[in-house]
Amino acid sequence: MINSASFVGLLVPGATGGSTTISDVVAEIYRVFPQDSNTVRTPNVVTRTNSPSDVAFDTRDSAGGGLTFTTSVLNPTFTVINSVQPGGIHPSPNQTTGGNGPLTGQEIQITVTFLTPFNLPANHYFFIPQLELTNGAQFYWLSASRPISGAGTTPFPAGVTDLQAWTRDAALNPDWSRIGTDIVGGATPPTFNLAFSLDGTAAPEPGPILLVVTGLSLLGLRLRARTRRDGSAQ
Repeated sequence: MINSASFVGLLVPGATGGSTTISDVVAEIYRVFPQDSNTVRTPNVVTRTNSPSDVAFDTRDSAGGGLTFTTSVLNPTFTVINSVQPGGIHPSPNQTTGGNGPLTGQEIQITVTFLTPFNLPANHYFFIPQLELTNGAQFYWLSASRPISGAGTTPFPAGVTDLQAWTRDAALNPDWSRIGTDIVGGATPPTFNLAFSLDGTAAPEPGPILLVVTGLSLLGLRLRARTRRDGSAQ
């Protein structure tokens, strides 16, 4: 039972200026491909192995009354060294762009409370939040280290793999690309985890529930409602 979550990102103001408000927050849970997916079609990406599924397993959004949220500014001026921006996600064989470069904005934390908690059977999952903003502003989900480290960190259970970060936009849908391995690329492609936490209770099920979110290390990834993005951490 997942009752609440928080995630950290970069808020970049729109070119028109003015105050920015968050008009909608969406939280989605995806299972791992090939669950909830069309396995007959030919993918337009390098691989779908260990990616999120085609469609969400469950979802909540603030506009529909499924969640409430609060926002706090962690740092009024924050710069990331690389980013994946609109127009920077392409199907194979042109998937590797190296990223879209640095961005500067406000580092913010979004805390959400699920009015109807996610009730998840034992499985391996991806957690994907999305924001809809006003005034042309953009939100980029910030990375954490990979593997996740720091106080309170719990290792993945034996036999469970950290699946790294995946992303897609409307043009790539329903496929996903790996942010580090496919999009950033390079001689030694990086891999990433995104910055988030979940809070809930474990029911007496015959096996662990592992929520996975893959992410970007010191990268910013743009997220908007109905534009899919993802990452991996426990």
